[in-house]
Amino acid sequence: MTATPATGAPTGQPARRGRPGYDRARILEVAVSLFNEQGYDATSVADLAARLGLTKSALYHHFDSKEQLLAEALDDALGALEGVLDEPEASTGTPAERLDFVLRAAVEVLIDRLPSVTLLLRVRGNSVTERDALERRRLFDQRVTELVRAAQNAGLVRADIDGAVTTRLVFGMINSVVEWYRPTGPIDRDRLAHDVVTIALDGMRTR
Repeated sequence: MTATPATGAPTGQPARRGRPGYDRARILEVAVSLFNEQGYDATSVADLAARLGLTKSALYHHFDSKEQLLAEALDDALGALEGVLDEPEASTGTPAERLDFVLRAAVEVLIDRLPSVTLLLRVRGNSVTERDALERRRLFDQRVTELVRAAQNAGLVRADIDGAVTTRLVFGMINSVVEWYRPTGPIDRDRLAHDVVTIALDGMRTR
């Protein structure tokens, strides 16, 4: 019986793909859930392997380390947030319209990626991966603050509030959603985004 050059598997037989039901995406999903449940630092590779029903060596076949799992989870959340600022609606229209879009889309990212955003909000800078994530989040907040200030300069947002403080307060409200929102609950995603942004912007707009 001959073997195929690419896989070494016998000709006519399918290549082995590992334990059925666990690809990279599913492993990452379970890892994020466990990190949120136990805390990242308190979760070991053995804990994750046990939750998945895999050996540690099988887990390492997909990811090099626990840190890589964390990095990919944080990148999922941050990439989606950063992508909001690259949308056409974030750079067209009045500064107030752009701010409205960015805040609304940020709430939607939080809801759509609730587990990975929850994990992002819990990092404290204990590793290079966490510090890089915090820096990316700081730059995102800085760009939103620039939008707030542009709206102030256009006379569309109150001038008596500090732009950076306003951004922190608004995202403090947005981020609090992770503590109580449940996708399977009675609150509609789009309505929640509308309510959060309306409450935030009503306090910011000029009268």
